[in-house]
Parts: sequence; structure tokens; C-alpha cells
Amino acid sequence: MYTTIALQSASSLTSMLPFLLMFVVIYLFMIRPQIKRQKNEKKFQTSIAKGNKIVTSSGIHGKIVDIVDSDNTVIIETSAGKIKFERSAISMELSKKYQVPEEVK
Repeated sequence: MYTTIALQSASSLTSMLPFLLMFVVIYLFMIRPQIKRQKNEKKFQTSIAKGNKIVTSSGIHGKIVDIVDSDNTVIIETSAGKIKFERSAISMELSKKYQVPEEVK
């Protein structure tokens, strides 16, 4: 009697094994990288400072003139004028990415 119960529980465990493996693979290849990306994006948005040259998610290039912490917004100066954006709308910083090395100058 105990052997049949043990065999039944072992067979149910082996039948669930593919689903468990599928969940592990989904976590490793989809969920974990997304969490890492969100942490990096949050870190980037908090490190934004005045004077940085940036690009918004809509493709607008500009320079940060002022940061309003209470509203979580920044004021960006473009060639057309000044525009107010949310911090989350800034996609990347150009100041550090495209700096010319000292030897080239």
C-alpha cells in the first residue's frame, strides 16, 4: 500500500517537472533581465544632473537646465526653446557617451 502511494507521488512529481523547468527558464531569460533593466533605468533617472546633454524617449535632444524635485520633472533647453519633461521620459545621456578623449583634442 505504501509503495503504491510512493509510486503515485513520484509519477505526479515527474509529470510536473517539465512545467517547473519551463518556469525556471522563463524566469532566467525573461523576468530577471527585465528586473535588471528596470533597476538600471531607475539608477540612471536618479543620477540626472543639470548641464547633462540628453535624448528623450521621443527623440528630442537637449540640455538639462533645471531639475524640479517636487514634481519629478526636468526643464530641457532645445534649439526651439525650453520644454518641461518628466524624468521618466529621458532615455539616455549624451554627455558621457560621446565625450572626445583628451588625446584627440
